Amino acid sequence: MSGNTRARTRESSTWTTRRWLRVGAAVALTVLTLLAGTGAWVLARTESISENLVNVKSPALSTSFRLESALLNQETGIRGYGVTGAPGFLAPYQQGLTDQATYTARLKELLHGDAAALKDLRNVQDAADTWQTRIARPIAASPAGTPSPVAAERAAAGKKAFDALRVALSGQQERLRTERAQAVEDLDATMVLRNWLFTAIAVVIAALTVAVFEGLRRGITVPLDQLGADARAVADGDFDRPITLTGPADLRLLSGEIDFMRRRLVRELAFTEEARLRLDAQAANLQRSNAELEQFAYVASHDLQEPLRKVSSFTQLLQRRYGGQLDARADQYIDYAVDGANRMQTLINDLLDFSRVGRVHHELQSVDLGSVLERTLSSLSVSIEETGASITHDPLPPLVADPTQMGMLWQNLIGNAIKFHRPDHSPEIHITAAREDPLWRFTITDNGIGIAPEYAEKVFVIFQRLHTKDAYKGSGIGLAMCKKIVEFHGGAISVDPDYRDGARITFTLAGEPPKAIGPSTMPEVTRADTEPAP
Repeated sequence: MSGNTRARTRESSTWTTRRWLRVGAAVALTVLTLLAGTGAWVLARTESISENLVNVKSPALSTSFRLESALLNQETGIRGYGVTGAPGFLAPYQQGLTDQATYTARLKELLHGDAAALKDLRNVQDAADTWQTRIARPIAASPAGTPSPVAAERAAAGKKAFDALRVALSGQQERLRTERAQAVEDLDATMVLRNWLFTAIAVVIAALTVAVFEGLRRGITVPLDQLGADARAVADGDFDRPITLTGPADLRLLSGEIDFMRRRLVRELAFTEEARLRLDAQAANLQRSNAELEQFAYVASHDLQEPLRKVSSFTQLLQRRYGGQLDARADQYIDYAVDGANRMQTLINDLLDFSRVGRVHHELQSVDLGSVLERTLSSLSVSIEETGASITHDPLPPLVADPTQMGMLWQNLIGNAIKFHRPDHSPEIHITAAREDPLWRFTITDNGIGIAPEYAEKVFVIFQRLHTKDAYKGSGIGLAMCKKIVEFHGGAISVDPDYRDGARITFTLAGEPPKAIGPSTMPEVTRADTEPAP
């Protein structure tokens, strides 16, 4: 071995892993940069040719054929109309004119920048304008019912003009075919170059991978395996196992950071366990507070109604005993007191019904909505008869639901449809049901005064009224209760803002509602508890 060879061997043996990696990376990057630049150019070239072929050449050729078809339709329609005078032959002519304008505009857009192709298109337009001016328009303007004399007079001229149009179309299509074929050839050649280039890139990458694999294994893989084993032990729950610091300085630094995270995780776990114990205590306190709140609601809706009973009873006694014996202002004040007590009683009863939805309810069971609707209509029979309401419905499905709440839902929705009818029209109400897996969608449509779109959300808020109590009686709770019942049964309710001939309310119900919280343990407050004493 010569001295120079031995010197080069000693020099290369002193290279560090970082130096080998730097030299190898520099060579690899240089080669890959050249290949990548060439590859980028080839890809850009391929994309450009492909885009031109797909988005310009092919569409332009097909649009030219469509333009030819539109012109042939015009020629056919004009020829038939000229021979027979039948108006039906003008339809393809008129459609052909429309299509001609569309396809001509499309070709101008596709051939933008291609002077030769645009010149061919102008030739086609000029030939078409010549044929239409001399032949088509005069024949189309002839009276219908009899053969056009113009058609007979200009038959030879018409054939000559349309033959010239065909020649122009053929020239245009031939150019477009040639350009498309050339684009296909360019694309094939570029794709072959691209495939060879990327094969070369793959070979170079494979060679570089093999060259650096051994160095990476010794300097990185083995230390990382040790680090991974320690990390997996910690992940399996051995949080007291320290992370071994091995390998190069950067890997030792990484191991130290992971060990720091392990120690921090141990501290965080201790803090989390303490926080969990505090949350358990807070949850118990919250549960106790909810129970106390439910007890308070029961007391507020039951025991605190006794003063209202007395006010209502005694104001009614005053009205019966002293009505007409005092002056008119005293009678008016008594009427105000009686009306206020009655409205407060109605409001409390409605609030009781509202609060019971989802809290105090019967066991869910299979409910025939049709039967529930019939019972509801029976309970509304007086208002139905007084207003002359007509109520129809599609077949209604059986659902797993609370039958009492389903009755309340129909009662409020149909009652509102009857209440808010137009003074000069009898209410007409129709109920539909349609399956939308996994839900059922119901609609209640009426011909009443309707709901303005800006109030479509507001009407479902409790105590929100769109009219004064003098115009329409009520507490403003009905639709809010419907919303609560529908949501308790896994559905949603809304107003159709696009319906203008009245009001249309749609809601969905699940075939089997989601599992809900069980019935409250508080005693149930009934309307009997809130009625005034006699």
